[in-house]
Amino acid sequence: MATMLSKRIIPCLDVREGKTTKGIKFKNNVDIGDPVEMAKYYYEAGADEIVFYDITASYEKRGIMIDVVKRVAETIFIPFSVGGGIRTVEDMRAVLLAGAEKVSVNTAAVKNPDIIAKGAEVFGSQCVVLGMDVKSVGKKDSIPSGYEVVINGGRTYMGIDAVKWAIQAEQLGAGEICLNSIDADGTKQGYELKLTALISQSVRIPVIASGGAGKPAHLFDVLTKGKADAALIASMVHYGTHTISEIKTYLSRKGVKVRQSW
Repeated sequence: MATMLSKRIIPCLDVREGKTTKGIKFKNNVDIGDPVEMAKYYYEAGADEIVFYDITASYEKRGIMIDVVKRVAETIFIPFSVGGGIRTVEDMRAVLLAGAEKVSVNTAAVKNPDIIAKGAEVFGSQCVVLGMDVKSVGKKDSIPSGYEVVINGGRTYMGIDAVKWAIQAEQLGAGEICLNSIDADGTKQGYELKLTALISQSVRIPVIASGGAGKPAHLFDVLTKGKADAALIASMVHYGTHTISEIKTYLSRKGVKVRQSW
């Protein structure tokens, strides 16, 4: 049964110019380390997967960080996905051949939804993740859910309803959705539970919650009340406030099934 699947804990490394970086609500980023070294650390600490985002690739219209992907693939032995700057099936192929298990498309998919269908057809749905950056804008005719899709690293509002886009992406063949709340991003005040539950209940594919984790209780909330299948974490582990082992122990004690760190 689907309810028995372990919930996944996934560190997220935002990469800019080859360095891991962290910001708040997509602004004021500071460099915090080497992505390959950090990936190795989280792999050894018990992460279930790792996500890499080249956060300025789409906005700066440049290619993907294949060198980083190759080095990561030689270093860690858990699934990892890569997003940022992936615009074509050829880009997807390059990332997967370099060693990633999944590719995440966000801006490119909004501009050209067919990339989801083509990627799923060539590589399988399990390889294609839809990344969604979403902002609360209030309900209106064009945005009935009150949540709008934003692209280019939080810069460009698209007039697309988040729930509608999630459903469309699933129909096109996306195997998973990584849902990031721009309002909660980097705040460490908790995930956007209403948004996460809304999307999770609208699709049948797994939803990874992103944006806002500051303490283990936030993960418990989003994996239960938010109905998420996985939780992305960044600040709370990047700055050493919490460890993956500590988070998993907390969740397990609260009755959430997780894969125990070795």
